[in-house]
Amino acid sequence: MAGIKRHFSMIIVALFVVAVAVFYSVIGTNSYIAVHDNLDLFVAQFAMLKNTNTFFSHAVSAPFLGGVSRDVLPSEFSLYTLLYVLFSPFTAYVIGYVLKVIIAVFSMRLLILDFLKDYRENRGQDDGVTGIADAGNIATLSGLLYGVLNVFPAFGISFASIPLIVFLLRKIYMSHETGRIAIYLLLVLLYPFVSYFSYFGFFIIGYLLVAIIWLWIRDRKIPVGLVASLLVLTIGYVIMEYRLFDMMLFSDTVTIRETMDPGFMPGKDIFPLMADGFINGMMHAEDVHKFFVMPVCVIYFFWLNIRYIIRKNVHGIFTDVFNLGALMLVLNAVVYGLYYYEPVNRFLSTIVPMLKGFQYNRTIFFNPFIWCVMFFIVLYRIKAPVILKYAAVFLAIAVVLLSPVRYNDLYNTAYLTARSEIFGNENDALNFREFYSEELFDEIKKEIDYKEGEWSVAYGMHPAILEYSGIYTLDGYLGFYPQSYKESFRKVIAPALERKENSKMYYDTWGARCYMYSGTDDSIVMATRSMTGVTDDTLYADTTALRELGCKYIFSRIDISNADELGINSVGEYSGYGSPYRIYVYSLN
Repeated sequence: MAGIKRHFSMIIVALFVVAVAVFYSVIGTNSYIAVHDNLDLFVAQFAMLKNTNTFFSHAVSAPFLGGVSRDVLPSEFSLYTLLYVLFSPFTAYVIGYVLKVIIAVFSMRLLILDFLKDYRENRGQDDGVTGIADAGNIATLSGLLYGVLNVFPAFGISFASIPLIVFLLRKIYMSHETGRIAIYLLLVLLYPFVSYFSYFGFFIIGYLLVAIIWLWIRDRKIPVGLVASLLVLTIGYVIMEYRLFDMMLFSDTVTIRETMDPGFMPGKDIFPLMADGFINGMMHAEDVHKFFVMPVCVIYFFWLNIRYIIRKNVHGIFTDVFNLGALMLVLNAVVYGLYYYEPVNRFLSTIVPMLKGFQYNRTIFFNPFIWCVMFFIVLYRIKAPVILKYAAVFLAIAVVLLSPVRYNDLYNTAYLTARSEIFGNENDALNFREFYSEELFDEIKKEIDYKEGEWSVAYGMHPAILEYSGIYTLDGYLGFYPQSYKESFRKVIAPALERKENSKMYYDTWGARCYMYSGTDDSIVMATRSMTGVTDDTLYADTTALRELGCKYIFSRIDISNADELGINSVGEYSGYGSPYRIYVYSLN
């Protein structure tokens, strides 16, 4: 019984992981997986690489956006990428989620218990929690809380591994044994395998540089181990993401990043944006901390510092690790807001040209980790029955799992499946199988005698659907491709953009979604069964420019009414195979 009590949190984690695996095994590809920046982006791109066997290829083109370089896609030296090399896309996606949870639990527990060991030795007290067993269990459950956060799926493992790099750097700084430091440095070198430079690595290196300078001033000596870590970590990222660094450092190709407008705001709107970032986080890191974790931490923040003031312990205010976390939360939110303030953005782009178009507001991606650590600190320190502390962390986990946010695939799948199977309500949402409708498109390819390398575009649906089924597309979704291609494709959609000012602004100031646009409706690309909201079946496009790009087919969810005027021929109308789609295929001869 003592052993079970000591490790019951690990049993909870194991049961959760098994339950998730069984859940997805039973429902399979009928699961409702987030589409935005997920099924319409990385999952399809990994499927493309698998279809063309180009995960490890060099000097080759990817079969979308007219043949953009394979190098713009994620590196093969990445744990998440390798999942798609080894498994089918859906299986890889589920395994990626499970690994995210396991890595978060493992790394958070390592970091917290390592810190508590020194904390207890220095203070000689438990400071709230009765016994190391409860501390370990709450640390593990805090890791589970961090692991189930509904973050950007393609980089879920990168989110989950943040505590791991903090742990490794801390061990290097604290250790005085050369052998141990060498082992930790090797692990730091390998760390980029579970991270991603553009989203996390750049900022981890930046934080580490700041820490080196701060510790150098404080300790009056250079933290040699951290300096070595900075060098080794940078080398690790260069090795693991050599394609990205090759493009950044040695390519003179002008990309769409050069002309992107992040949506600058006037100065008066920046402070509300900072507050919103602090409270709500960012779309790709929907940790829903505002519903429980944040109120608990904010109340404790005021209680903690009022107590310091009453005790006239000003030094404690500035040295308490909880306050350091609060400061980092605020600073990250401030950077998030300043990114949208044009004078600051232009200034940084001028003094560091490489940052032009770079989204340095991603510092806010580190806030979910900080919130979870601060939440643990509260639970560890407060004088309360242990049962209440466990109840609090379980409640925080429940809030995350039961929040119907964009990337909560577990909740959305359970809810929509139950609504359909138990209550018989028809879902307009598309599940994984329906979204890609692979069997239908395989049949269409047979019917039209589609040959590999024949270029196409999608109308009324995401190009990712075609890409997933091995159809080459001139359109696509990518945040980093040549500006010249964006301008060439713009000639194709110019008739539509001239009729819709908001679509024109959307494409010209961003352009990552290089799609066929409607000349009437704001959006005709819908990840739904129905096409509700589409009011115009006229295609506004320059088909001459489309032919010049080598296009042979248009795959459309809309029966185009002006096909004869555009000089395009109807090839056929296709449906069935369990797909909710009705696909109209046109050829450009």
